[in-house]
Amino acid sequence: MTTAAALTSEAEILCIALGELNKRLPTAWDARTQRAITPGRFRGDAVVILTGPRNQQGRLYAEVRRSLVTKDLDPLVAGINLAIADTAPSSNSTLPRPLVVARYLAPPLRAWLAERNVPYADATGNVRISLDEPALFLRDVGAQKDPWRGPGRPRGNLTGPSAARIVRALADYEPPYTVPQLMKLAGTPSGNTYRAVEFIEEQGFLTRSADGRVQEVQWRALLERWSQDFGFAKSGAAATFLAPRGLPDLMQRLAKLKSTKTTGRYAVTASLATPKWEAYAPAKNAMIYAERVQDIVDALNLRAVDAGANVLITSARADAVFERTQELDGVTIVAPSQAVVDLLTAPGRGAEQARALLDWMEKNESAWRR
Repeated sequence: MTTAAALTSEAEILCIALGELNKRLPTAWDARTQRAITPGRFRGDAVVILTGPRNQQGRLYAEVRRSLVTKDLDPLVAGINLAIADTAPSSNSTLPRPLVVARYLAPPLRAWLAERNVPYADATGNVRISLDEPALFLRDVGAQKDPWRGPGRPRGNLTGPSAARIVRALADYEPPYTVPQLMKLAGTPSGNTYRAVEFIEEQGFLTRSADGRVQEVQWRALLERWSQDFGFAKSGAAATFLAPRGLPDLMQRLAKLKSTKTTGRYAVTASLATPKWEAYAPAKNAMIYAERVQDIVDALNLRAVDAGANVLITSARADAVFERTQELDGVTIVAPSQAVVDLLTAPGRGAEQARALLDWMEKNESAWRR
């Protein structure tokens, strides 16, 4: 692979990306470039000609960038499409397609482009090309992390207690607000907050004004992204127990814990919490965050088991799970923004339940967002 120091110009990026594309094309297919000399508004980087086995040709108008973030994509693709419309011939010949080329396209960028059926290619081999004439569909996966990311503190994930508090605050509190105001809402240090906001903005999940104020949060996409780094199943090893009299009895016992205050904080999450907002299916097990696991176990008279468990309890390493909790029949449950992430990482039908809850949250923002 070309070294990071060498791969800096857009011409090099285009050359390497098309080389990766040619490696993946079917036999007798070929990709080559010509400089953009067509009249009209398009003054892009190149026109890529894809030639099929019977000399059929398809054209792609390529824009090359050294780096991209999600918020760049909409104006970039719109500009290429405008150029395509402006230079379209009067005949019924097939119009060119846009092609986004970069040194590296992160998964959120590739997902954005794929959802809109926009062809792309990067210098690591991430490729997706779709043409109607000549007929071609090509998709392959290259690097999953930017091999050219420079030194410095990594910002490529949303792990850790501070990230949990920041994501939850962004989801739970409707903007606008400044980053210092977000720090107060989340209860997080300045450096952690600014780094997380920068990363989340780069991914296209929030929009800021010219003065840095958070203007809009794509909370559903942000929570789905956060589930890659956090969730009940990822918060630590969950201990498994049996509630001998079933989940209804367990909920009654949990309701009585509220007044004792001898067991530390707890919060029920996932399926057992969702009837507060959107009943999807009867819960088959209980998932509980606890500050002091053994105290909760003793108070609920649970039995430790290796098989046949219907209760899972994990220690709350990120105390964000206790932020903005609610009540269901006297039982403390997590906020919907936490429950949905735990469902996204739960086994079985957790993902289906998560989608149902996300749909409810979209229709009822005023019921849970502040």
